[in-house]
Formats: sequence, structure tokens, C-alpha cells
Amino acid sequence: MIEAIVARAQTTRNGFKDLQLAADEVIEVGDVARSKDVALQLLRSEVHQARCVGTFILGRLAAGDRDALAVLKRRVSQDDDWRVQEILAKAFDRFCTDTGYQAALPTIREWLSAASANTRRAVTEGLRIWTGRPYFRDHPEAAVALLAPLRTDDSDYLRKSVGNALRDISKKHPDLIRKEVATWSLDQPGVRQVHQLATRLLTSGG
Repeated sequence: MIEAIVARAQTTRNGFKDLQLAADEVIEVGDVARSKDVALQLLRSEVHQARCVGTFILGRLAAGDRDALAVLKRRVSQDDDWRVQEILAKAFDRFCTDTGYQAALPTIREWLSAASANTRRAVTEGLRIWTGRPYFRDHPEAAVALLAPLRTDDSDYLRKSVGNALRDISKKHPDLIRKEVATWSLDQPGVRQVHQLATRLLTSGG
């Protein structure tokens, strides 16, 4: 079964739809323990697409299996392939969807304070567009409060994700973003980058 999934995954050169479909099929034909075992075996593959399938599977299991969530945080976040990190973001959002975004807030905060930039970015990128998600749709200020402190993050690519997420929010809540960025010191390292991204639509009049 593992060999068949790896061979199928290797045929995916662009996008992720079939990788997600392969993961869904594993979930549908197996129990939780078997599905998790398949995911863990796939994470050991040298084929990045196979590790993506494994990550998708763990995302499907995470709301009901804290160990699956821990593997995503502890192990998948260490994968050096950017495509696996994109799927990690999707897997974390799936966890939030299945858990409920308000109920997932403690885990969201935990991941945002993690040592790994990949773990932190899985949240900032996975939940985009934040105010299109339940709970944050009605509480956009909560999304801004979670994102804004990361403007001084050490990771350049994390700050880019934060800036883009705040820019997304500015489309429907421009005054909220204006109020937030007005409190920022642009002399702080990295903050200017986030500010430019977050206010792009505000300053362009878009």
C-alpha cells in the first residue's frame, strides 16, 4: 500500500489536489490507528509528495488524535521541503476546522509561540484568509491581536506571511488595520516590512 501511494504521489508535479485525494482515500478505507501508521511511514519517504500525503492524513486525524497533532508540530515542521510546509499549513487549518476555531484558540496560541518558524507560519498562513474563517469572521480584532505581535519575529518568511494576512483583513476591516499599525514603531527590526505589506491596499486606495 505504501509503495502504491508513493508511486501515485510521484506523478503529481504541480498542485496538491490528488495528494489530498490520496490522503482522503486512506482515511476512508482504514481505521485511525492504521491511517496514522500509513502517515508515519509516508513521512519517512524521500519523495516529498509522499510526505505531503502523510501530512494531509495527520491533518485529518489531528482533531481527534493529539498524537497526530504533535507529530505535525514536532516532526513535520522540521521538513526542509517548502511544499511539505505548505501542506502543514493546510493540515493545521483542517485541525481548526474540525475542532472549531474558537475551541482551537489555545492550540493556535501554542503554535504561534513555538520555537520553529515553520510551526508559527503553519498558523499564520494556514488560516488565511483569517476573517473568512468561523469565529474570526465575527471577531476580526481577535485575528489582528494574534497576528500583530509577530511583526518583530526573527523569521523573514514568517513576517511576510503575517503582513499578507493583515493585508487580507484590511480588505473588509481597513479601519481596524489602520488603528493597529498606528501603534507600531517602524524603527523595530522587521516591522517596516510587515507594515508595508499590511498597509499596501490602504496606501494604494485599493
